[in-house]
Amino acid sequence: MIVDRWLMLITSLPGRSGTPRMRVWRALKAGGAGILRDGVYLLPAATRSEGILREQAKHVREAGGSSHVIDFASNSEAQSEHFRGLFDRSGDYDQWTEEVVAVMNRLAELNEPESRRQEARLRRDLEAIVGTDYFPGPARDRAAVTLDELDSAVKTRFSPDEPTAVEGAIPSRSLADFQGRRWATRRNLWVDRVACAWLIRRYIDKRAEFLWLARAVDCPDDAVGFDFDGATFSHVGNHVSFEVLLRSFGLHEDPALARLGALVRYLDIGGVPVPEAAGFIAMLAGAKEEHAADHALLDAVGRLLDHLYAAYTTECNG
Repeated sequence: MIVDRWLMLITSLPGRSGTPRMRVWRALKAGGAGILRDGVYLLPAATRSEGILREQAKHVREAGGSSHVIDFASNSEAQSEHFRGLFDRSGDYDQWTEEVVAVMNRLAELNEPESRRQEARLRRDLEAIVGTDYFPGPARDRAAVTLDELDSAVKTRFSPDEPTAVEGAIPSRSLADFQGRRWATRRNLWVDRVACAWLIRRYIDKRAEFLWLARAVDCPDDAVGFDFDGATFSHVGNHVSFEVLLRSFGLHEDPALARLGALVRYLDIGGVPVPEAAGFIAMLAGAKEEHAADHALLDAVGRLLDHLYAAYTTECNG
C-alpha cells in the first residue's frame, strides 16, 4: 500500500481580494502545487514544500484572509494515486520536447546568437518543470537526453572543435612563466572562451596577445592554447577551461572568481543552475549580434564580466 505524507493549504480571502488571490495562485502554481478545489492546495510533505505553503499562508493572512497548513498521511492507495496524479508532469515534458524538436529542425536557418538563446530558454524551461516534478520518472530522464542532443547539435554547428575533458590533476603554474605571451583559442568566441580570455587579460597576463584560430590544429608552437583538445589549458574532469585556469594559478581562492567559474561551467556543460545564467547568456548573445569580430566581442563582454565580478565581490564580502 502506498502511504504518502502531504501538506495541504486551505485559504479563504475576502470576496474583493482579486489581486492577492491571483498573486497567491501564481506563486503556488510556480511551486508546482496541486489544486484540490478553489482555495485548497496540495504538495508532498517536504521542507521545501512547507516553505512554499507557509509563505503563501502568510500572504493570505496579510491580505485579511485566513489560512491553515495541514500535515497528513493519505488513508488509502486510491487516494495516494489520485494525489500523485495531480503532479504528473509527463504532458509538460512532452510539450517541451516538441519545442526542442522544432528548434532542432530550424537550426540550419538560425544564426548562433539566436540558437544559443533558444537553447538557454529551453534549458531554463526544463529546469522549471524539473523543479516541480515531485515524482520523477522516465519522462524526466528522456528530457535530459533530449537536452543533451540539442546541446550537441548546437555545438556541432557552431563549435565543432569543442574540447573533450581529460582526467587527471591540474598542475600549479607560475604567473611569471606566462607574461607577454601569445594566447590562442578557437575563433567565434562563446561562454568559456570569452571568459578565459577576460581572465587571462585581467589576472594572468596583462600584456597578452590573442589569436583566434579557424582550426585548433593551426595553433602556433609558441602560443599558449586554451579551450581545445591538446591545449595547455582545457577541460579537466568536471572543470571547464575557465576553472582550470583559476586552479592553475591559484585564483580559485577568490570567492567571486569561483562563482564566475560556476556560472561558466553551468552555461558550458550544465550542472547546478546559476540564477544569473539567463541574464548573462542573453547579454552575451546580444553582444555577439553587435560585434562580429572576436576582439570587439571580448572588449564588450569583458565589461559585463567586470560588473558581474564586482557584484559577486560585494556579495561575498557581505
